[in-house]
Amino acid sequence: MPSRFFTMRRSAGSVLTHRQRLATLTCLASVAGFCANMPGQVFAAAAGQSAPLAAKVGHAPARTTAGHTRGKVANSSLQSSRAEEISVASNRTARSGGGGMMRQEVAPHAVQTVGKDYINMRSPTSTALDLVKNLPSLNIMAPDAAGMQGGSIQSRGLTDLDMALMVDGAPAAAAKYMTEDIDSENLDEVSVTPGSAARDLPTMSAAGGVMNSRTHLPSEKFGGMVDFSYGTNNLSREFIRLESGEIGHTGVKSYFSFSNTHDRSWMGAGTNQRKHIDFGVRKDWENGSNAHLFLSWNSEDFVIDNYPTEEQFYKYKHTGEGYGRSAQSSNVNYWKNNNDHWNQIFLTAPVHVVLPKKLTFDIQPYFSFGQGWDASPGGVVGDNNAVTGAPITATYNSTGTAVPNGTNLTNYFLENEARQVGAVAKLGYDIDKHNHLSFGYWYENNQTIQSYPTATVMADGAASGPTSSAHTVGGSVYGQTAGYELHSLFIQNQSRYLDNRLLINAGFKFVMSNAWNKGWLGNSANTLSGAGNSSRKNTTEPLPQLSISYQIDKNSQIYVNAEGDYRQPSATDMGWMNAGGPMLKNQYSIKEELGYRYHNKYVMIDMSLFNYNVRNRIVDQYVGMNSFSPMSIGSQTMRGFDFMIAGTSIHGFSPYASIEYLHATQDSNVMDTNAATPYLIHSKGTQAIMAPRIMANFGLTYTYKGFFANGAIHYTGPQSVSIANDQRIPGYVTNTLSLGYHFKPFGFLKSPTFKLNFTNLTGSIVRTGAMGAVFSRNDVNSHPVWSGSSAGAIGTGNSFMVEPRFTMVGSVSTSF
Repeated sequence: MPSRFFTMRRSAGSVLTHRQRLATLTCLASVAGFCANMPGQVFAAAAGQSAPLAAKVGHAPARTTAGHTRGKVANSSLQSSRAEEISVASNRTARSGGGGMMRQEVAPHAVQTVGKDYINMRSPTSTALDLVKNLPSLNIMAPDAAGMQGGSIQSRGLTDLDMALMVDGAPAAAAKYMTEDIDSENLDEVSVTPGSAARDLPTMSAAGGVMNSRTHLPSEKFGGMVDFSYGTNNLSREFIRLESGEIGHTGVKSYFSFSNTHDRSWMGAGTNQRKHIDFGVRKDWENGSNAHLFLSWNSEDFVIDNYPTEEQFYKYKHTGEGYGRSAQSSNVNYWKNNNDHWNQIFLTAPVHVVLPKKLTFDIQPYFSFGQGWDASPGGVVGDNNAVTGAPITATYNSTGTAVPNGTNLTNYFLENEARQVGAVAKLGYDIDKHNHLSFGYWYENNQTIQSYPTATVMADGAASGPTSSAHTVGGSVYGQTAGYELHSLFIQNQSRYLDNRLLINAGFKFVMSNAWNKGWLGNSANTLSGAGNSSRKNTTEPLPQLSISYQIDKNSQIYVNAEGDYRQPSATDMGWMNAGGPMLKNQYSIKEELGYRYHNKYVMIDMSLFNYNVRNRIVDQYVGMNSFSPMSIGSQTMRGFDFMIAGTSIHGFSPYASIEYLHATQDSNVMDTNAATPYLIHSKGTQAIMAPRIMANFGLTYTYKGFFANGAIHYTGPQSVSIANDQRIPGYVTNTLSLGYHFKPFGFLKSPTFKLNFTNLTGSIVRTGAMGAVFSRNDVNSHPVWSGSSAGAIGTGNSFMVEPRFTMVGSVSTSF
């Protein structure tokens, strides 16, 4: 869906180039892998890696990334060797602090997780992004408080475009459209590994780590749950989930859920509608094998927000004059002429098979398909174009007659196909009772077909839709077909030493990709629009990983992790670029992380130090109407630390706090190609764009009998929003509050609950982040900026997300 570097400085002349550091890291991983295979060592699964073990230590407890293994144990030497791991995972399930805002982890890299207890306190309208906004390494920006859209992420100087966003270990929708993936009632937990990605994960963009949403397991018994919500901005939402329980004596369980959401735009005119279905099936066998399927369908129509320039924001802040869409049907900026219409299907079906002779086999196919369009004002026939200054003219395709002056037009981004299909196959082998080796293959094919027609609005001022021939104007439509085909091989070894206290995980992944971008003209995606209007590129990327952890005693653990990760421009990224032009180089990152954890029965502490070096940094410039233009800005370095602390429940109170310090610098000068006369920006050594130095969080949960409450505060420090570092936004504070009561069961109502959820209690008017990167605050935007009923005008500098105004959502729910 439409958007849907490097040298590391050392002391006194000691400089390692990118190639030398990569070779060193690869060598270390290889040596560790060889040592791990030596006999007489101790084996257990590497925490956080998706090895086919009954209960890995480090990702979702009692499930694997690829198959949600529940931990059933058969009478064989293979399963018996894993009994201790199952016990550890069960213990971790019970160990959380801050009311579920932090979970005790044992992975040899940073992991930050929110659990079901915390998810249940939040509003049913929450997206996965809303749930993780108080983790130390993340700054979350959301355009609405009703869960109709997703948002954006800043993480350790990178963005969500640099992250793998996954559901049950399969790549899912982009952050801005995360609401397409799953309803919050069907989320069991959301985990973020900000600096690491397992070698067997199907991701090509993991420089910023991984965010994985783990879905609901079908219940053993027949039943379900239902909830109803009503709130600010005429929000209404209904949700129901039906559980089949075990079907006969087959061991098969399933659930089906449906939700319907409707609300009004909080800024400007317009209404939004979303319908969503989740479906899950699970089958377990006695020997530990299992199969799981998750399917979701999402249909939405929402108003495309106008993200304000700095001038528009301050006008709203100081005068109250809004910048949203117009309520006047005669205006070209009428809200019905600014809408996103989209349908999406997502499917993943992991299977874990326990084989004889110490073998396991995992396969995870996945598929997503989306289709729809974005409508935006195309101007008024006879008026001057706000960008070019030339008069706007149009003719009907069918008759060739001129469209009368004063007619409102609609520009469309039409995406006939946004398709992603792939599979990961992996074979695991227990070399001995201490060592586990796995290797496999990943295939993916991703493609978008998009075009940009223009049409007149309907009589009521609404967009007609891009396929309505009676309203289509202009000549042949220009479009693009962009995508890639990817093949990858990976191998990893996981071992434990010193009575399971020392864990070494070594892995290597090699990715081969063939990307294309073809321009076409007319009504067929198979008709090229002329010679040279097509480009293709083959790339390869080596991705080593080495992680080591040591359990000092039962309360303390240290770990170190080093790996290479990359980001290849996505199909949508390429679709925004000129077909036939040069394709962007892949972004490559080398990351090191050193961490320490401590816990006792009262408190949990987690601290990690990190260092990233990024070459060919890719950022996206927002060009309006959900459209982005990718560009490379050279090298960046990011160094800092994350710190988390949480208390277990003491007299009903469970506190939580976290902080991140980030020192991120731009290591390259950048040419400003958007200026009237291109010039070199002397950005080397300045604060990296969209990388706030300080982020801090505080949360407190209180429970007493049936009553529960959770309050959270998030602070983000000042940040640069232009590469030239001449446009900045100040620090800000956001907040949430949840209050509720669990009533005693009565009749068939097993868990009647009432709760109130509040956001932005103080009504702060703050910018939470930039929509993308810009070269300079003085650069003119390449798109008209619309504000209410005013004519489209050209703005300068960046566009911003603004914290939605105070909202309240009341919900009643029960299981049955």
